[in-house]
Amino acid sequence: MLTFANLFKSKRVLITGDTGFKGSWLSIWLLELGADVYGYALPPKTKKDNFVTCRLEERINHIEGDIRDFDKLSKVFSDIKPDFAFHLAAQPLVIDSYNDPHYTFETNLMGTVNFFEAVRKTNSVKSAVNITSDKCYQNNEWLWGYRENEPMGGKDPYSASKGGSELITHSYLHSFFLKEGTANIASARAGNVIGGGDWAENRIVPDFFRSIKNRSTLLLRYPNATRPWQHVLEPLGGYLLLASKLFSDGKKNQGGWNFGPNDQNRFSVKELIEKMITKSGVGKYASDEVNEKVHEAGLLKLDISKAQTNLGWNPVLDFDETVDFTIKGYLDEDEVDNLFDKRVVQITRYLEIAEKKNVRWARNSNGCQ
Repeated sequence: MLTFANLFKSKRVLITGDTGFKGSWLSIWLLELGADVYGYALPPKTKKDNFVTCRLEERINHIEGDIRDFDKLSKVFSDIKPDFAFHLAAQPLVIDSYNDPHYTFETNLMGTVNFFEAVRKTNSVKSAVNITSDKCYQNNEWLWGYRENEPMGGKDPYSASKGGSELITHSYLHSFFLKEGTANIASARAGNVIGGGDWAENRIVPDFFRSIKNRSTLLLRYPNATRPWQHVLEPLGGYLLLASKLFSDGKKNQGGWNFGPNDQNRFSVKELIEKMITKSGVGKYASDEVNEKVHEAGLLKLDISKAQTNLGWNPVLDFDETVDFTIKGYLDEDEVDNLFDKRVVQITRYLEIAEKKNVRWARNSNGCQ
């Protein structure tokens, strides 16, 4: 069986959104797997972003561009002729979607169309994965997890745009990618992803570390909201496994896939922050009961049984390990001269834990040097 440790070696991999949080981590992992990594994205937003601090522009083939610019994106695909393509370029924040819904829909919907049009016109692409979100589902605040065949939806512009991105993927799959000889495509939905290198505004973990640096009290907008917390390496392993299966096994793995945590990792915002304060020994918080809030889901869970059964994928880290990895990732940023190496150490450690726990998919996936 082909493992993704050797499958990506010397392959051309194009990542849209490589300057983002997940895109930068995916770039690092693929470099360690021996891939020839190309990125297409807007410039990083701050000097603290993982892409900048890990000096990825010196390590991958990065092209600056807007996902809404189809002509430029199409030319990049044509010039690179990638074997794999991962679509992560997006407007990723709920609050920002309220502030600028037009940009959110234009980026997240037409960006998906542009990505699959570029894939459709590039014969070299064998495997393409659109990364969306657990918020793509019509959320009824159920106690059980959403399965891949549940209705798409979303009350806020961000969630609606991710549901729309999934519908676009479904349409392209059935309209253009069922025929043998075409690219094998899929979409991947993850939970609330945390880890070192994320400095986006209005995200709970970056806000926590900002409050520590500023010696201020962290205000929790939704302290009792329950989220499927997972370290960034968890879904990335799922994306890589899915892409490798699409490449080697063909059409049978097309469609939508959930990559979330086990039930034990579903904690409230308040519980997450209390755990981080306990483990780090610093920080304080208060509930924000005054300011008017926009709508966000109170309870959201993913059913991951399809990925477990059909791909053999399972999450690796428990809640304590997830928090430990996250805190270590932020502390590592104090050693900026070798931060890339520190990220590789976390990937290696993650796979070592997976091997100790006998997590089957990761056993043959350690491509780190």
